[in-house]
Amino acid sequence: MARFAPSGPDIVTRGLASNRLGVPSIVFFGVAGAAPLTVILGAISTIYAVVGNIAVPLVYFVAALILSLFTVGFVAMSRHIVNSGAFYSYISHGLGRVTGVAAAFIALPAYAAMQIGLFGLLGVVAKGILAASGIHTSWFVCSLVGWFLIAVLGVLWVDLSGKVLAVLLTAEITIVLIYDAIMVAHPAGGKVSTEALDPAQLLTPEVAAMLVLAIAGFVGFEATVVLSEEAKDPKRTIGRATHWAVLLPGLLCGVSAWAMSVNTGSGNIVQAAKDQETDLVFALVGPYVPEALINVGYVLFLTSVFAAALAFHAAVARYQFALGRERVLPRLWGVAHPRTGAPLMGSITQSLLALGVLIVFRVTGVDPLIHLFAWGTVVGGLGVLMLMWGASASVIAFFLRHRRRENFWRAQLAPLLAFLLLSAVLAATVIGLGDLLQVDNDSVFNWVFSAAYGGFAILGIIWALVMRAARPDAYAGIGRGAEQRVIPESAGLPVSHALPRTADVVHHS
Repeated sequence: MARFAPSGPDIVTRGLASNRLGVPSIVFFGVAGAAPLTVILGAISTIYAVVGNIAVPLVYFVAALILSLFTVGFVAMSRHIVNSGAFYSYISHGLGRVTGVAAAFIALPAYAAMQIGLFGLLGVVAKGILAASGIHTSWFVCSLVGWFLIAVLGVLWVDLSGKVLAVLLTAEITIVLIYDAIMVAHPAGGKVSTEALDPAQLLTPEVAAMLVLAIAGFVGFEATVVLSEEAKDPKRTIGRATHWAVLLPGLLCGVSAWAMSVNTGSGNIVQAAKDQETDLVFALVGPYVPEALINVGYVLFLTSVFAAALAFHAAVARYQFALGRERVLPRLWGVAHPRTGAPLMGSITQSLLALGVLIVFRVTGVDPLIHLFAWGTVVGGLGVLMLMWGASASVIAFFLRHRRRENFWRAQLAPLLAFLLLSAVLAATVIGLGDLLQVDNDSVFNWVFSAAYGGFAILGIIWALVMRAARPDAYAGIGRGAEQRVIPESAGLPVSHALPRTADVVHHS
């Protein structure tokens, strides 16, 4: 095995803390990113109200199915490539280093937008909870408290964040199951309806738009792979955790959407969603539970948003670490904290960026719920969807060169199906982005964010070409991780990922 030994800080011995996280902890990071309670209280009621179609439960099940197909190839690749760069690393192995850097330049703003956008919702929800208790403050102050806690946790031990998420997510899932049981136990007309689960509902024209919104609600599950270098036995742990991080939110959201329709009656759910908006679930279970259980739900809504913001902070910080270690970003970003193993500069950079955005929104008085949360998470979700699409293509290309490493289902068929389905979803998202942002047809925001991602990708391509010409040793290490691993090719196939022999290569037995 060979690895580069660059001058300066030892980026290998001062890398991320290894062997810290087991399957449960990594699942909590993935599920926290998907924020099921936030989706149930916010997205599902909004889809019912805005789209006016009762097929919401089925749409979430279909979205989980599509993403499960994606995870088959995604997880197969994780068994051969252990790198906190995740999408960036996989795409560089499958589609080439230049394309990989382009993906990295999309990943950084996408995950940053997702994480920072959540602070808008966190501030608004916390402000409302405090106001109900007689404490009046601004959303900005509430957001700053959440920002500070996440900034501190971001530079501490990753397993500490995992334990925090374990407590928050366990409580969140428990309250979801209690609310679902209550709604199903009190059906409209005394009879449990399955009309919302009729497959014929999927043939309606609104399903494509609903599917886009549903898949956007899953964004964050893929953060499991970002933690691969800190996992125990990553080649097995990451695969199991990623599958659970898709299936668990999918089941929770689909069942909850169905339970809502059972309680109101399938013919009344749309109007109920329009009337109650994000208070829909609380209004439905309120007559049957103590007020304290409703108050607990509101608090867990807040902690759900906090957990998601913490998970995305961990993801974007580790992307920056991977890029710094491989000298796509300055080397300083590739040095972890010597005691905690946290990606120090990546975490600090993301915290400072978030603080700057929050201050700008506070000074300008722009609506934090619409233009920070809604726009930030939709735009960030678009970028992550682009990365999923590229990763599906990279899985196919990678296993065409490494044919003996996985079976046909994992290496070719599932990734191909995922690529085709994600192509359709991505096209629908780009075309309908203005509708998702709720802007006028002639607004520049219909296309400017998609164009911006294209611009970031072009910058990434240019930077990769500059690296190839000016720093070939750094270019050779793109996507290869701390140990600069060489994956043997199948017999008779060209060796496309072997590192060049240079005076800087140190051989280890």
